[in-house]
Amino acid sequence: MMTKEFLPYSCHSVDEADIDAVTDVLKSDFLTTGPAVAAFEDSLANYVGADFAIACSSGTAALHLALLAMGVGADDTVIVPSVTFVATANAARFCGAEVLFSDVCPESGLMTADHLEETLTRATSVKPAVVIPVHLTGQTASMENIHTVAESHNIRILEDACHALGAEKPPSSGHTNSRIGDCQHSQMCVFSFNPVKSIAAGEGGALTLNDEASASRLRELRNHGLVHDPAKHVFPEMAIDDQGDPNAWYYETNTLAPNYRLNSLSCALAKSQLSKLDSRIQRRRELAELYDTLLSELSPLVKPITRTANCASAWHLYSVLIDFSAAEMSRNAFMDGLKKENIGSQVHYIPVHKQPYYVERYGEISLPGADQYYKRTLSLPLFPGMQNEGVVRVVETMRKILFGN
Repeated sequence: MMTKEFLPYSCHSVDEADIDAVTDVLKSDFLTTGPAVAAFEDSLANYVGADFAIACSSGTAALHLALLAMGVGADDTVIVPSVTFVATANAARFCGAEVLFSDVCPESGLMTADHLEETLTRATSVKPAVVIPVHLTGQTASMENIHTVAESHNIRILEDACHALGAEKPPSSGHTNSRIGDCQHSQMCVFSFNPVKSIAAGEGGALTLNDEASASRLRELRNHGLVHDPAKHVFPEMAIDDQGDPNAWYYETNTLAPNYRLNSLSCALAKSQLSKLDSRIQRRRELAELYDTLLSELSPLVKPITRTANCASAWHLYSVLIDFSAAEMSRNAFMDGLKKENIGSQVHYIPVHKQPYYVERYGEISLPGADQYYKRTLSLPLFPGMQNEGVVRVVETMRKILFGN
């Protein structure tokens, strides 16, 4: 009997146009810091509706750079929802800041304005400087409501949209639906372009924002903190020769900063992929809708996560909630049943407040929403190249595992 094709929970898509874009850069004079970088940044900024985009080496790098540019340091505290990848919290620690974990909705995994308010009641000895809402699975957090709470407490907002490039937010006061990354209700927004994200750069990330001074600072910070602008030099006399002409090689650094540049090859690939993003997201939405329909037959043991009203999700992941206790089986056994049928699945995510590093630093924390979401969540196969038959196969396999028929 022929083995069924493996269905991963996600995978990248590369076509000839992507290959040609990378090949063109390989044949050019610049493999890094070339025109392909600026071209991608301009395309990304235009796509999301922001004034500036700053490409960097990963989504983690984008988070770290953003907090550095905001001046976050050892005297600061950053609020992070516990249901996210560890990088969201780690970026704050890279800056020396402390992390205050927020709970999330147990049905969607998203932090809400109410969760932010509750977290602030626990901030008895600190005044948080930044909150990082996470747009989990491709759905958007309710940014207008979060912004209202954050603004009232003088807290800046950094959006973690590593799952949500292409997602459209609910309309807010004075605005129609707009894309995540326009920073209407935040200082900055970060994206990730690793192979399973909506667009791939190999590895890569970016920030979008609307402040020119911050954009300039971010460009310096991603490049070792090197300052080439004579107007910013601390020792201007070193920048000129005996005739008063500028020394072309001169630079200064007045801060410790990493090398987070994104190379031209990755930017060329990402720009090519960006041109196809809308059609690929549409395909993700079609697959998600089919999942919704077919999974209704497995209710109440299986149900989709709840949806943000008026949000057009980018559907980076298709996550469901499964009552493993009622099904009388462990999640591990369920995933093993899928694996035996050549179907991949994954868990997104183990709550960060449960990770040993953070338990050792902050002790045991009660976040019942995060714990409930984690207890039931499972990400099923979803990617633009997937056929409808794949969704049917996944749901039928789930039915056999749960009900034996």
